[in-house]
Amino acid sequence: MAGDQELISRIRGETAELNRNNVTRTAAYWELYRAFPELHWAFLAHMVSRNGGWGMTDLKGEWLPRLLDDRLAGAIFEMLETCNGLIFGDAYPQLRLYAEGRRSGRNLSGLLPEFGISTFMPPFWERFWADGNPVPLTEALVVNEQNNLQLRVVEDAHYRRTVLDSPAFRSQALLQTNQIVFPLWQGEAAGGARPLRLAGRVLESFEDLRERIEFGISLYGLLFGYPRVLRAVSAFARHVPHTGSRADYWPHRFATNAHGKNGEFAGADRAAGNSPWLSPRLAQAWSDRAPPRVEPRDWYRDAGAFGYIEPVRPPRIVDLTHEHLFGQYKLQAAVLLERSLMKGARSRRTGLG
Repeated sequence: MAGDQELISRIRGETAELNRNNVTRTAAYWELYRAFPELHWAFLAHMVSRNGGWGMTDLKGEWLPRLLDDRLAGAIFEMLETCNGLIFGDAYPQLRLYAEGRRSGRNLSGLLPEFGISTFMPPFWERFWADGNPVPLTEALVVNEQNNLQLRVVEDAHYRRTVLDSPAFRSQALLQTNQIVFPLWQGEAAGGARPLRLAGRVLESFEDLRERIEFGISLYGLLFGYPRVLRAVSAFARHVPHTGSRADYWPHRFATNAHGKNGEFAGADRAAGNSPWLSPRLAQAWSDRAPPRVEPRDWYRDAGAFGYIEPVRPPRIVDLTHEHLFGQYKLQAAVLLERSLMKGARSRRTGLG
């Protein structure tokens, strides 16, 4: 139908436009969730995408530039941006088709193949149209997107060589790429009361497909399994636009601009906590990159992937506030240790130690 082809072309163009960077993607997820709150995955993706932006700007923030050379930092950003862009490029057309279907009163799931969507997904969209249950659909989207990343990033020789096999990335705890945090808004009257507490989870191994899927489903359980958490995180999303800076949620700990000599933070030279740590906005840290080209390959091969679709159990431990702050102190300690080792090496070379 001519109308369908026009819609397909419009969604493709919209997806490309919104896939410019982490900020535009994150906002797009939120707008879809606001319009269609039954799309639980859109809100989960919005909050995880915020974390993706924070991870990107960490590479130009207070600590990591002191530990990583520019080449490795650039390679890590490229991989994070690719992961972010791949997920958006695959998932956003699915969400938009649903939105258009709701507006027109017509199930448009038959158009999913036009966007190269895996054959794993159409049955879940059909089921969602039939019963309106968001849980299986959300789990299926988690499974689908993590398998896409496995095929196109984790198993890709380029990313293995430039990032995944590097000692720095293997120390995910050092890079803070293993923490996903959901800031909990404290109410309009307490909008200035900081710090916000953080709910969240810790991923042990990025390279393990099963663990990433179970981690994503656990985050879903955390976000939607506790009404108070959902209300507080939703309020944060409403009140705080995403910029990529960790100052979005902890302005008492992070600042978007430098304040030290020559425009640089004194950072590790100061006592911990006396001044905010540098966390730039995404636009300050990185320029837009062209979205990754995706080969038309379907990851789905066998019914084993359906084993993840089961009742969601919310995690028992949800507060990550202290662990998140401890992670920042670990980065600071790593900087101090590296400086101490470098100073010792210089002293031995010059005999002035």
